[in-house]
Amino acid sequence: MSDTQETREPNAAVRPDYAQYVVCAVMVIVGAFLIYDGVSMPGGYAEVDPVGPRLFPIAIGVGLLVMAVVLAIAIPRGLRGEADAGEDIDPDMPSDWRTVGLLVGLFVLLIVLVQPLGWAIAGALFFAGCATVLGSRHYVRNIAIGAVLALGSFYAFYSGLGIPLPAGILDGIL
Repeated sequence: MSDTQETREPNAAVRPDYAQYVVCAVMVIVGAFLIYDGVSMPGGYAEVDPVGPRLFPIAIGVGLLVMAVVLAIAIPRGLRGEADAGEDIDPDMPSDWRTVGLLVGLFVLLIVLVQPLGWAIAGALFFAGCATVLGSRHYVRNIAIGAVLALGSFYAFYSGLGIPLPAGILDGIL
């Protein structure tokens, strides 16, 4: 065998990664929940859209179930995704759990604050906080962009889909 030939036979069996079945199970649970939630959603939200808000959770749920089946078939065959050659990460570096924890904390804070403050304020703080946690040090710009995103999504849901988001302390102003 020369130096240019691989030492492994091309048809050698690759051991399947059975831990991926956990991903399949999560996909099935989330997909089934989305379908159930979409089907049981009361009507009358969308006044201007004939499709209504039920379509998206049902479509995403069905997509998750289909992808779970495809993944479950691919796992025992030993099929794996191709590594991205453009990634500039070091696989030997430890995980940054501080950043993950801060992002989860911001999400929990959003859940807690969205009712009393409203989506426009809570969403702006959430977007600005996420940008800051992920490394942006332009605090005023983070808040400005967060406010534009929050107000844009507020009016997109309200005017575009007919779904009111909580206005909170800005009720009557927005």
